[in-house]
Amino acid sequence: MGVIYKPKGRALEYCDLACNLYRGCGNNCEYCYVPRIIRMSPNDFQNPTSRKDIIQRLAADAPKLRSQLAGVRTVLLCFSTDPYQPLDEELEITRCAIHILHTVGFGVTILTKGGQRAERDFDLMGSKDTHAVTLTLLDDCASLEWEPMAALPGNRIATLEKAHQLGMKTWVSLEPVLDPKAVYEIIAQTHTFVDQFKVGVLNYHPHAKTIDWMDFAIKVVGQLEHHNCDYYLKEDLRKWLPLAMRKPIRMGESWAKQLQ
Repeated sequence: MGVIYKPKGRALEYCDLACNLYRGCGNNCEYCYVPRIIRMSPNDFQNPTSRKDIIQRLAADAPKLRSQLAGVRTVLLCFSTDPYQPLDEELEITRCAIHILHTVGFGVTILTKGGQRAERDFDLMGSKDTHAVTLTLLDDCASLEWEPMAALPGNRIATLEKAHQLGMKTWVSLEPVLDPKAVYEIIAQTHTFVDQFKVGVLNYHPHAKTIDWMDFAIKVVGQLEHHNCDYYLKEDLRKWLPLAMRKPIRMGESWAKQLQ
């Protein structure tokens, strides 16, 4: 597939096509496990660069791949990096990528912690596109501790709401989970302009041992159901639900897909 690829494992629960525009990420998230997955030192990972000839390669690969695929297809930007990390303010590679993907007929899903940095490309985004945000915390001080170079939570939420107002589809990645109470409050504050919540856990970090995952799974489902949200529980979290809760009386589309 070239620079557009089919994710594997946990990533496949988010989309079926993706493209990573940068090598490394400047958000410097304390919990990030990507360096070990891609065998890159944390120091090198936190000093990102654009992937070599990424725009030229995307321009060559995208039309070939699109011609092979039927139906509406969307490419997610990005999994192992952030399309609106600080470096993109200088290079504007994400804008070029959106234009290329749209030109050949792909929709675009943005997944970012960049907040208002993403708004500079909202003129390119439309109803066939999705603006997705990773939200972990609401407290600014805690966010700066865990995600020092990412946009602050309120900034991300404001951009998410603006995307919704402009007619884009929206979803929120509630993963990694650092503070269950923060997750419940995020849902309460954002559910009116979020089309779907995708909820996971915290992987590869010792802080995960401090969280009662069964208690969280039960309570987060209750919160989502209370607000009548569409949601998707990642398998890492769904396994913590009691069996009786895996077939709720009110089964939304996301639940139906999980239980097939």
